Parts: sequence; structure tokens; C-alpha cells
Amino acid sequence: MKDEGQFRLDDRVVAVVGAASGIGEAVARACARQGAHVVAIDVNNAGVALTASRISDAGGSAEWHVADIVDGESVEALFAKLAATHGRLDGAVSTPSINVRKTLLNYSEEEFERVLRVNLKGNFNVLRAAGRVMTALGRGSIVLFSSIRSQVVEPGQGIYAATKAGILQMARAAAAEFGPSGVRVNAVAPGVTETPLTAPIKSNPAWYGAYAAKTVFNRWASADEMAGPTVFLLSDAASYVTGTLLVVDGGWLAVDGRFQPPGM
Repeated sequence: MKDEGQFRLDDRVVAVVGAASGIGEAVARACARQGAHVVAIDVNNAGVALTASRISDAGGSAEWHVADIVDGESVEALFAKLAATHGRLDGAVSTPSINVRKTLLNYSEEEFERVLRVNLKGNFNVLRAAGRVMTALGRGSIVLFSSIRSQVVEPGQGIYAATKAGILQMARAAAAEFGPSGVRVNAVAPGVTETPLTAPIKSNPAWYGAYAAKTVFNRWASADEMAGPTVFLLSDAASYVTGTLLVVDGGWLAVDGRFQPPGM
């Protein structure tokens, strides 16, 4: 007997912010394959239009909008418009982040503010706008993207890690605040994933290999491998899951060293 109904998103409206590329694009396309009407949102006009076009060409349902998540008023207006147009908003996913890889002593105030502005303020704007709509409707699921860097850190990742820990705590607080209105909020923590954000280090063979070796699979994740866990959190299969961090890291956090003693 097969029952895939709990994981389906048929007839639901799901907004995916950051849908022009990387994890956001993969999530948008996966939601469409599960039957959702996808609202693809990004600051990249051409990229988000292409994502929506690819979904439509594959037989899915999508529309696209341009928005900058650091502009709170425009984000609020867009989500209010979506609710008015569709009469519902069942899911919202926010993936955008930026990173400046520098040690703390070499960070400038401008760099610090730029990373916080996108990663914390931007994701807060999406969380607030989606939460306002969903709590009024009495249902919905919001997924923010944190990182394994919310749990562990390395030199040059301090500010990025701080924002990812902040995103996790915002998700937990929102889960507590929105839960009585029937809205779930969770965070996904990817490990090392091949995206435009990680392209600069992917091109360095030594760096790429060192990160791959931190996983039990000895490889990086693809953006598509973040889509399934996200769809799960949006679906009825996760109806009792809220306020949690779903780690998708190929075992990075579970394994303390890779030395295998002789004879083992």
C-alpha cells in the first residue's frame, strides 16, 4: 500500500524567497513537483523569472515577484498582496544569506552591518510578513534557513555563524508565538552545499576536499538535497513539528574526527 498524501502540497500556495538560484530555486521546483502553486521571490529579476518559467515548462504552477528582503515595507506589502490575491498562504521559505569570510579582527563595521542586514534583518522581515498573514488565517508553515554554523564555527566564520544562530532563535521564538494560531515555524541547517554562495571555496581543491572529508559521505551536498527536508517541513507529514532545527549535513555534526583505529 502506498500513501504519499501527507507529503504532498496539492492546492497550496507556497512562497519561496531566494528562488532565483541555489537552494531557493531547488526548493521552489520541489514544491511545484509536490503540487503547490509556487510564488517565486528574489531580488534577481531575470533569475526568478527563469525559475518560474522552468516550473511552468515542467507542468507546474508558478508566479514570480521581485523583492529585496531588507526592505521591510515592500516585503509586508507583497505578502499582504499574495494573501489578498490567493485567499491563502500555506507555506513560506526564506533562503537568502550572505557571508564575508574574514577573521573578527579584520572585519569592518560596514561588513558586519551588511551581513547582519541581509541575514538577520532580511529574514526577520520575511518571518514577520509571513507570520502576520498566516496567524490571521490560522494556519501555515514557515521555514527559515540556518546552518550548521549555528552550532559549530571556524576561523573566518564568526559573524556569519552569529547570524545563523540568530535565525534559529528567531524561528524558535516565532514557533512559540505563532503556534497558538496554528502556524508552525522551523529552521533547516544545511552542511556544506554547492550553491553560488559557496562557489569561491568550491573552486579551491584543498578547501573543497577538506570540507568533503568532514562528512561521512566524503562529498558536498547538492542544492536539491536541501529541497526534500524543506518540503517535509511544509507538509502535513510535519504537522507536529515546530520550533526545531532540521540538520541536513551529511553527518558533519555527528562525527568527531575521522580516524579509524587499526582493526576496526
